[in-house]
Amino acid sequence: MEDKLFFVGQKAFLEKASKRRGFREAYDALETEYALAHEMLSARTRAGLAQEAEADRMSTTKSAVSRLERAGKHAPPPTSLKRYANAVDCTLKIEFIPQPMKRRVAAQPNVRADAPKAARRST
Repeated sequence: MEDKLFFVGQKAFLEKASKRRGFREAYDALETEYALAHEMLSARTRAGLAQEAEADRMSTTKSAVSRLERAGKHAPPPTSLKRYANAVDCTLKIEFIPQPMKRRVAAQPNVRADAPKAARRST
């Protein structure tokens, strides 16, 4: 129940904060951190655990769990993420997903960029 109230409070906070100048840029800059925090909170909620129970399963303190779940400039180390995942009966999966290729202009061999246009079209 505590976590459902958190999500409701978080939504209300985001709605109010999003009206402030510069908020969207700052929020977008931390998109990955917020996504990680959201995944962690969702996994703990699915497991039906409060922060105290999560802390017991991880052999740590509630404040340590709170720090792990907080989005910000300090990312949790992979070892802590693995312990967290195990405590909520999940498997941690970290992957790098290639971004779509940006369209590049193909360089033509043996043609200088400052050559006349007619020379560049010769190939």
